[in-house]
Amino acid sequence: MTEVVSQQEMRDAFAMFYGMAMSLKDLAPPPEQLSDQERVSRAKAVYLKALDNGFATQLDACVHCGACAQACQYYIGTEDPKYTPIHKLDLMKRVYQRELSPLSWLLKPFVRDVTVEDLHEERHLAFEACTMCGRCNMVCPAGINIADMVAVNRAALAQAGLMPDELRFMVAEQTAEGTIFGADKDLFLFRIGVLEEKLGFKIPIDKEKADVMLVTSGLDIHLFSDATGGAVETLQHMGVDYTLLSDAYEGANFGALGGDDALKKKLTKKLTEAAIRIGAKTVIVPECGHSFPALRWGAAESVGHEVPFDVSTVSEYFGKAVMEGRLKLQAKDHPGIVALHDPCKVGRWGGVFDEPRAILKACGYNVKETESSRELNFCCGGGAGNFLIQEADQLKRVGYRIKMGEIEATGAEKLMVSCGSCRMNFEVGKVKAGDSMPVESLAAVIAAHLPANEGAKQ
Repeated sequence: MTEVVSQQEMRDAFAMFYGMAMSLKDLAPPPEQLSDQERVSRAKAVYLKALDNGFATQLDACVHCGACAQACQYYIGTEDPKYTPIHKLDLMKRVYQRELSPLSWLLKPFVRDVTVEDLHEERHLAFEACTMCGRCNMVCPAGINIADMVAVNRAALAQAGLMPDELRFMVAEQTAEGTIFGADKDLFLFRIGVLEEKLGFKIPIDKEKADVMLVTSGLDIHLFSDATGGAVETLQHMGVDYTLLSDAYEGANFGALGGDDALKKKLTKKLTEAAIRIGAKTVIVPECGHSFPALRWGAAESVGHEVPFDVSTVSEYFGKAVMEGRLKLQAKDHPGIVALHDPCKVGRWGGVFDEPRAILKACGYNVKETESSRELNFCCGGGAGNFLIQEADQLKRVGYRIKMGEIEATGAEKLMVSCGSCRMNFEVGKVKAGDSMPVESLAAVIAAHLPANEGAKQ
C-alpha cells in the first residue's frame, strides 16, 4: 500500500524541481523579432477573428458595477483598480468598438487605436495578473465570461510575440518534443519502473486495448510521483482494465496556457487519437487543472467528430466509485482537521465538488470548509501557468496569502489538493512565506486508505 509522501521527501524533490523551474526564463528561445506595427497587426487579427456575436454582446453588456473586482484576489489583495477583471478586456473592447460595433462609424474617431505600449500593458494583465480562474464570471450580473476573453488576450499576445519567457520555453518544448520539463519517454518509463518496484506489481504499459487510459504529467513524473502512483495502485486494486501509453502519457497542455491555439489543438488531438486507438471508454487525466478542460472540452473539436470516451479527473473518477460503492476505502483515525482546496478548472469549471469530499469522508478525515469553497473558491494564486512566471511572483504571493489565510482559519493540520499546479504553488508559497502546512495529493491519500487485507490485484 502506498504511503503519502513524507514531508522530507517532498522538500528534497521540490528544491530540485524549483531550481529547474526558475531557470526556464534564461533557457527560453529568443522571441520572434517583429516591428511594433507587426505586433499590433497580429494582435488585432486575433481579436477580430475571436469577436463573434456572443463576445460582442458581452462586451456591450458591462454596466461597470464593480462586482468582478470584489471577486478577484488580485484586486482584493492590492486594491489597485487596474486589476479589476473587466479592465483586462478594455483592449479587446476598443478593437470591437473601432472595427465591428454597429456604431463603429461613430466611435472610431473617439476610441484610441491599439498601440504596442497597450500590448505590453495587456501582457501584465493577461498573464501575470490573471489565472483565468473564472471567479469573476460567477458574480457578474450580466453573465460576462471574462476568463474566456482573457484567454483570447493571451492568444493575441502570443501572436504578437509577447508571451512570457517561461511559457514560451514550455510551448517551444511541447511543440518540438511533446514533453514538458524534459520528461521524455525514457524518463517516463524509468519512473514507471520505480513505481513498479515500490508497488510490487507490473504496471500495464502500451496495451493495445483497454477500457481506461490513464494519463500522467511531467510535473508528476519529476515531482509528484505519489499522485501517479496513487492512481495506478487504486486502479489495480479495483481490477480496472487500464493502461498508460508511452506515446501519449503527457496530459499538460501549455498551448492552452500560453495562448498558442494550434499547439493546444495538436496536443489534445494526440491524446484523443490515442484513446480512440485503444478503444478507451474513459480517459483519466492527472491531477492537473488545465489538462482537464483541454481534453474534456477540446477532444471532439480536435478530431472533428464526437469521441467515444469520457474524460474524468482522478478525484472525479475515484470519488464517483466511492459514492457508488464500487470502491471501498478504509477509514482511519484522523483526529485533526483537514482543509480541501477546490481547483478552479476541476471545480468551478468542471463541477467536481462532491467527489473529493466523499473520498475524504470515507478515509475518516474531518474536513472543515474554508470561507470560500466550491464554485466561489479562491484560486491558489498560481493557476494558468502563473506558478512558473517570475514576473508574477508578487501577485502570486497575494493570491496565495488570501487562500492560505482561509485555510489556516479552519484550524486545519493538512491541506488536500487534486491539482498539481495548485500543489506546486502552495509549496512555493510556503517557502516564500515560511509556512509549514503539509500539502497532500488526493490520489495518494486514496491509495493510502485501500483496505489492507486486500492486496493489489496482479
